[in-house]
Amino acid sequence: MRAQPELPAAHSPAWVVQSWLSFAISITATALGIYCLPDGGWVKGFLAMGLLFTVGSSLSLAKTVRDLHDAHRITARIDEARVTKLIAEHDPLKPAI
Repeated sequence: MRAQPELPAAHSPAWVVQSWLSFAISITATALGIYCLPDGGWVKGFLAMGLLFTVGSSLSLAKTVRDLHDAHRITARIDEARVTKLIAEHDPLKPAI
């Protein structure tokens, strides 16, 4: 009997809401902190651009790590299928030529 592949556990709705709220609150708090700084427009603009670049690069990094992980899983499944096929085709009683 073939073993069923493990399926990743689905995220609960509460976890998804908590993740989005955490993201939104952190961005809002940082943006509000930048807005309330007692410095000029150039400093605020510089910090705001830094915030935007940080958020963008964080999203890109998360996507890249996820894609690399998925690619590794697919490669492992292909390798497993090849090994399973070789084992199924192998006859230990057949004489070597």
